Amino acid sequence: MPAEYGGYLPGGRPDDRPGGLRRRQAATRLMFLVVGFTLAAWGPLVPFARARAGLSSGGLGLLLLCLGLGSVVGMPLAARMLPRAGCRRVLLVSAALLCLMLPGLALASSAVTLAGCLLLFGAAMGAMDCVINVQAVAVEHESARPMMSGFHGMFSVGTLLGAAGASGGLGLGMSPATIAVAAMACVAGAGAMASGGLLGPQGDVPPAGRKGNARRLVLPRGVVLLAGAMCCVAFLVEGAVLDWGAVFLSTARHLPPARAGAGYVAFCAMMVAGRLSGDAIVRRMGDAWVIGMGAACAAMGLALVVAVAAPWVAFGGLALMGAGCANIVPVLYGAMGRQRVMPVAAVVSGVTIMGYAGILLGPALIGLVAQYSSLSVAFVMLAVMLAMVGMGARAVTGPDTPKR
Repeated sequence: MPAEYGGYLPGGRPDDRPGGLRRRQAATRLMFLVVGFTLAAWGPLVPFARARAGLSSGGLGLLLLCLGLGSVVGMPLAARMLPRAGCRRVLLVSAALLCLMLPGLALASSAVTLAGCLLLFGAAMGAMDCVINVQAVAVEHESARPMMSGFHGMFSVGTLLGAAGASGGLGLGMSPATIAVAAMACVAGAGAMASGGLLGPQGDVPPAGRKGNARRLVLPRGVVLLAGAMCCVAFLVEGAVLDWGAVFLSTARHLPPARAGAGYVAFCAMMVAGRLSGDAIVRRMGDAWVIGMGAACAAMGLALVVAVAAPWVAFGGLALMGAGCANIVPVLYGAMGRQRVMPVAAVVSGVTIMGYAGILLGPALIGLVAQYSSLSVAFVMLAVMLAMVGMGARAVTGPDTPKR
């Protein structure tokens, strides 16, 4: 194994021990699961944080922006630290910060304290989100086979486990503080288990992306800018389903709120299934096909949701959207790990920031369009944007993407 493809111990020596590659693969999966688990575990605690801080709905919405702002700050900072510190140190320090902030989020009794905890929590999440994708790119190169969809699938599994664990604990009468401490213990234990398989300073990026100065903030350009825009659309669609899917089903399809939420469950379930099976599909069909067909399926699912009044068709459309969206972002990350335009750490940071812009600004954009027109028009707009993502697939992955 060439040393440039990763496989370094924290001290910089090549990890040629038996099972070293499998250890790095397992560590990458585990850290993706940690990111999803921690983010989802916070979700069920939001109403309690709102009550303790005495926030209105509008105040809570503004305060939650601190989470996104912290993430946007944490990503480029982590990218700048990578060449010197390595994936291992950045990930473990970020995980430790998450552990410190979880009890703070559960116990904060004022808006100022909660805002500070959310900023630091978001910065740690953003740093981990950026760096774990850099680790994943390096491990995928070392493995010489598609693995990105499976890695992102573990993030989705983590979100299900985190949400289910926190909600189940609340249902059993556990306090938010107890749940936060339990989540903190899980994150700390997972970080300790994964530490031996995380890459050190010399193993963070494959050689294809080492062109340029990774310590300097580099603005996305060329194919990287296009990939970032495509990620932004994919994240925007995911955020739209989360924030507006149940609203559409309850208002336009007249479903009871308790049933309308099942649409997002169908979307998430198919996204998890699609990501866990995505690597095999990428090996067989190629990157461009997966992005193009995924965007087409997601656009068709949106069209079904808007055009057909039957609720079961809407559920099917949302499930089709989940299957279509599942592998767009992982394949884009994998393609950006092979480009030669920018350093990989800078690329992952830039593309992730553009994706987060879709999450942060997308729901507000959908609401604005819905206010002056309708949710149906907003969803049609998303379908058109997904079609444009499909059209850009070959430009990002290259015209002759091999079947691997």
